[in-house]
Amino acid sequence: MTPETLAALTEARAAKRPVVLATRLTDGVQLLLPSDAASPDLNAAALRALDRDENATKEIDGAAWFLHAYAPPVRLVIVGAVHIAQSLVPMAAHLGVSLTVVDPRRSFATEDRFPNVTLMDDWPDEAMDKIAPDARTAIITLTHDPKLDDPALDRALKSEAFYIGSLGSKKTHAARLARLTALGHDEAALARIKGPVGLDIGAITAPEIALSILAEFIVYRRRLGKA
Repeated sequence: MTPETLAALTEARAAKRPVVLATRLTDGVQLLLPSDAASPDLNAAALRALDRDENATKEIDGAAWFLHAYAPPVRLVIVGAVHIAQSLVPMAAHLGVSLTVVDPRRSFATEDRFPNVTLMDDWPDEAMDKIAPDARTAIITLTHDPKLDDPALDRALKSEAFYIGSLGSKKTHAARLARLTALGHDEAALARIKGPVGLDIGAITAPEIALSILAEFIVYRRRLGKA
């Protein structure tokens, strides 16, 4: 690895910017991807490697390349240490994501209820400012309380979060959108919120609802649902 490539890789990792180190196996040439210096096919293969968080050898442009994905873990931020969150968090833990539960109600966000998870008792808008959601961050609000959900959603819509979901009925969601419109968010921005959150699988119980939420999260995580 050349000093220039090493410096660029170190800078990308420090900035938590997902990159792929591509090594051509025939001669050891290395590229940091995506890059304007690479072919469209090589860049596309790098983006797939990042999307799947996988390292692999691929035949591209008539040559064998080893693609090493360097990406920070996907972050899942849950606002509301509620009953559904207690089902959602253990399921999500198996997906290899970085989990954070935000709830200023300290009697809810306890280590007994949420062991081995990052807990934040800040108000949701303050928590979001600290978390600084990026393109590898998903945000789900579960409280049903506008005082908690709305500030989190306001910040989420101003970020690059790849998935934003909010629990509540269609009526609740319509009222939520009206409030967020009053805060200055336009129709295109509001369309980013998946509400009611989760795939329609007929879920009733808390574990079923948690499963439906994770299913939708995975769809967007794998970019199948992006416009």
